[in-house]
Amino acid sequence: MYAGLNIIDSHSHFPVGEHVLKDMISEERFQEYQRLADKQPPSRAQKQWKKAWNFAGPEKNKLSDHKLASRWVEELDKCGIDKIIWVTGGGNERLSKICSLYPDRFIGYAHHNLFAEDAAELLEKAVREQGLKGYKILSPVLDKPITDRQAYPVWEVCEKYDIPVLIHFGIMGAGGGIAYNENINPQILEPVAKEFPGVKFIIPHFGCGHPRELLFLGWVCENVYVDTSGSNQWMRWMPYQVTIESSFKKFYETFGPERIIFGTDSSYFPRGFAVEYLHEQNKVVRFMNISEEEVQLIFGGNISRLLHLDK
Repeated sequence: MYAGLNIIDSHSHFPVGEHVLKDMISEERFQEYQRLADKQPPSRAQKQWKKAWNFAGPEKNKLSDHKLASRWVEELDKCGIDKIIWVTGGGNERLSKICSLYPDRFIGYAHHNLFAEDAAELLEKAVREQGLKGYKILSPVLDKPITDRQAYPVWEVCEKYDIPVLIHFGIMGAGGGIAYNENINPQILEPVAKEFPGVKFIIPHFGCGHPRELLFLGWVCENVYVDTSGSNQWMRWMPYQVTIESSFKKFYETFGPERIIFGTDSSYFPRGFAVEYLHEQNKVVRFMNISEEEVQLIFGGNISRLLHLDK
């Protein structure tokens, strides 16, 4: 399938049935986010997204983690996907157990609060004892600027164990989501990326509303990578034309093929693996007329290298 590519989905969420933010921010911050979200009317953009991709809503019946993991392996087999990276999944301990069910197919990331008092210790435990391979952060919901020195012990752990850090910048959520705060722009990461050149920082969704800023950041910091995950519907709201095609070409020119990483942002059933996103991105990359080796880097080789999967 897909002309012999070994595909790794670098960005998905194991659907544990809990809000993805619950384990990633302080309780106070989570309650405030929920309060504001509950006050918003249903999002027109979210409805359009589901209709455009013909996605049904999440299933109501709740499966056990074991059954859901088994169902996901069947889904990966059906879609020709070698491995999938769960960047969230109900907390570090729970996701570790989920990944241990299928260690040859599932990879998990730690995803606890960056500014928890024991954040560095939790990350070291996640890597050394729980078998997690990276760290996921949602920058717009952090309690402090991501540049705050309180986070430096966490970056030191990332550098020590050479694990990648996936950081969502840009708009987040639909109605009740976030359009702006001090952590929204990926360029804020520049001093951290320069202070810790050994840490590989992955910014998803082509910058999610900030492609220009991400391109500039990646231009001056070669330890910054981009992931392609999601529907990238934010492109429709830009004041100038941005498309999947133009984004791949521009990031290829600026970052090179070694710093572009494929992902889908898959999560719930019945949608399952968002194969529509793979179809779209595969077509775009093929029409760029780049080498087969570079295509493989984008769809699996780069993230495999960052996670040391070949060792």
